[in-house]
Amino acid sequence: MNEASIGLNAPPDGYTDWLTGLKSRIHNAQQRASIAVNRELVMLYWQIGREILARQSDQGWGSKVIDRLAQDLRAAFPDIKGFSPRNLKYMRAFAEAWPDSEFVQQAAAQLPWGHNVVLLEKLPGPETRRWYITQAVKHSWSRNTLLLHIENCLLERSGKAVSNFESHLPKAQSDLARESLKDPYRFDFLSLGLDAKERDIENALIKHVTEFLLELGAGFAYVGRQVLLNVGGDEFFVDLLFYHLKLRCYVVIELKAGKFKPEHLGKLSFYLAAVDAELKHPQDGPTIGLLLCKGKNEVVAEYALRDNNRPIGVAEYQWVESLSAELQTSLPSIEQIERELAG
Repeated sequence: MNEASIGLNAPPDGYTDWLTGLKSRIHNAQQRASIAVNRELVMLYWQIGREILARQSDQGWGSKVIDRLAQDLRAAFPDIKGFSPRNLKYMRAFAEAWPDSEFVQQAAAQLPWGHNVVLLEKLPGPETRRWYITQAVKHSWSRNTLLLHIENCLLERSGKAVSNFESHLPKAQSDLARESLKDPYRFDFLSLGLDAKERDIENALIKHVTEFLLELGAGFAYVGRQVLLNVGGDEFFVDLLFYHLKLRCYVVIELKAGKFKPEHLGKLSFYLAAVDAELKHPQDGPTIGLLLCKGKNEVVAEYALRDNNRPIGVAEYQWVESLSAELQTSLPSIEQIERELAG
């Protein structure tokens, strides 16, 4: 029987749409199954860890019981990995760190076991761990991305840029905008000297735009560099232009190779007004500005922003060591971006 005789070359009306929907449902079911399997595994590890703790505490079992348990479990389940003495000790530490089963089920179990091990190894206390758990689940960070953000002190830098958002944006948008900015920004993918010019920095950032987006944080989508704005017949060029998917607004980034000066805000304010007039759609929020400079006086920056009538943040940037070649980024796919914009 050939293909034509069974109709493979000419599907019936509506078949293509049905197939697309069916594939989407299968994919979603696979994702749900994977999440469910991970949650069950993490909860199992937590229960094992809790029972080890209880027996060592209540019945005086010594530390060597873990070595014996590892040997017996591997003998009983030779095809299942994860019962090494080291991993059993992680299970015990995991149960000790999170005594509340409800929190484990609702939050920690949403992350793969490897992520939870990183949190145990790298972070000292529950509040800091809770913050990184929330961010990792929210932004679907890979383990390497989680590790990078911990090592780069993301929590300590988030929301620290000087800004005037509170007086120029609605509260919900102001809070999100403030949380979306850091200070300082750490550029560990640039091989530039301390005397690098602004255009050199810009070129390096765009050459490594994937890493730059990762440092900017979730929600930023790259629009372009040296973006042309035609204002009354005169041409102006925005250094770097982004769109923030959560804030639903354009973000203009202006680079300064030296220390912050109040006069820098005049040019950036003009760019924000021009983007609002020339590029902004009616449903977009007000365009936000981010001035990145090599250094700043906090008080001077606060005074300069106080009477400025555009939403702007001022932050420093630093050079640090190069990123690991194995870094897995958490950048959204085109499909994810489209879903965000359609939501």
